[in-house]
Amino acid sequence: MLVYLDNSATTRQYDEVTKTMMKVMEDSYGNPSSLHTLGYDAEKLVKNARRTLAQSLGASEDEIIFTSCGTESDNTALYGIAHSKRRQGNKIITTKVEHPAILEACKVLEKEGFEIKYIGVDDKCRLNMDELENTIDDDTILISVMSVNNETGTIMPISEIAKMKKNAALHTDAVQGYGKVDLKNCKADLISVSAHKIHGPKGMGALYLKKGINLPAYLTGGGQERGYRSGTENVPGIVGFGKAVELAFGSFDRRITAMAQAREHLRAGIEDRIKDVIINSPEDGAASVLNVSFLGTRGEVLLHTLEQDGIFVSTGSACSSNKKGKGQSHVLGAMGLSPKEIEGAIRFSFSEFNTTEEMDYVLDKLEAAVARFRKLGSFR
Repeated sequence: MLVYLDNSATTRQYDEVTKTMMKVMEDSYGNPSSLHTLGYDAEKLVKNARRTLAQSLGASEDEIIFTSCGTESDNTALYGIAHSKRRQGNKIITTKVEHPAILEACKVLEKEGFEIKYIGVDDKCRLNMDELENTIDDDTILISVMSVNNETGTIMPISEIAKMKKNAALHTDAVQGYGKVDLKNCKADLISVSAHKIHGPKGMGALYLKKGINLPAYLTGGGQERGYRSGTENVPGIVGFGKAVELAFGSFDRRITAMAQAREHLRAGIEDRIKDVIINSPEDGAASVLNVSFLGTRGEVLLHTLEQDGIFVSTGSACSSNKKGKGQSHVLGAMGLSPKEIEGAIRFSFSEFNTTEEMDYVLDKLEAAVARFRKLGSFR
């Protein structure tokens, strides 16, 4: 049996998405900027996909910019707002638990002279709203807070932050939230999303840019994407993204219910069958993520043991897994976990395709693996 529980890293592409992209590559290969029929057909496909994404966010078509990934969307938002609003202020506020696409960009901006403030979280990764409110002032030009934490599934109160932002622009990295929580009424000025987290193609992202928010061009050249991102459009990728959105949002409630059932079944089973665990995810978190510390174990060892049984999980964010100290999650560290608690952490992340029957299989293998390594005293 193969059980894939690393959906926060990436998802298996919908079969319909693959078929749609293949047809576009075979039949609609024109450049959307060309004046002939093939170009017009390609342009129409891009427009239709843009409309689909806009509808999913409660936006208009001209507020959607296609990018290559969520990281590019994040970078475009942060660098763009920082540089366009520098005369208005110098302070940027984010959190200690953001994705590296935000934190690394903030380091660059800090070197440019911007003041970066990092807001803390509690033991379930919930944002310290009092600290945030006390940090916002007239010098604040940008607030960037993710909509759903990629390691714990904690849902951040973006709409509440919007009420206290004053004159600052509000950006949310919604790469983990898109397709899992409702973003239509979150009141953010900029929203970053990614295709491969909702069963779409890798190498495709988008940025919602609210009307009235002006950014400098991120890529200059032919003026595509309303001048914000020049370069010939990735038509197959854009169409695939649109198809994934159509499928994911067309069955939104069913998908969330399926993920929630699998998550709850696994959580209850772990608490019932395995002693000395810490559930790091909040009960009211997104249905897509469950983070658990198995005390007296090493998460990386458990990961590879489960892999031998066809179970694929993660010890944290895939985007930082190649860095030194990868076992020491900055998210779990900010939540106050000890190094040993962090080292024993596993992230299970779900899709609509996971079942409770799969979770029973996972529980059997997980219980055996934890018991084996605790008996061996592998935690030094």
